[in-house]
Amino acid sequence: MPKTVTLRLEDGVYEEFRQAAEAENRPISNLIETAALNHLHEQQFVDDAEMAEVLSNERLVARLRTGSEQARARRGRFVE
Repeated sequence: MPKTVTLRLEDGVYEEFRQAAEAENRPISNLIETAALNHLHEQQFVDDAEMAEVLSNERLVARLRTGSEQARARRGRFVE
């Protein structure tokens, strides 16, 4: 079920959102929701180029695999 969230915006920021939403012929709430979700997804996941770079580093992949196995076995330690 959809939830209602109150958001306080400066006049200039609201106007930017309003104009962008109007240009795309959609409600401001949808524009803000889509922009926020896109931002979250970009922060949580790596793009194809970044993943290719990670996977090309054999030493890093081996260390990640070892860490994953240790975590699964509940061994190892957290480093701060």
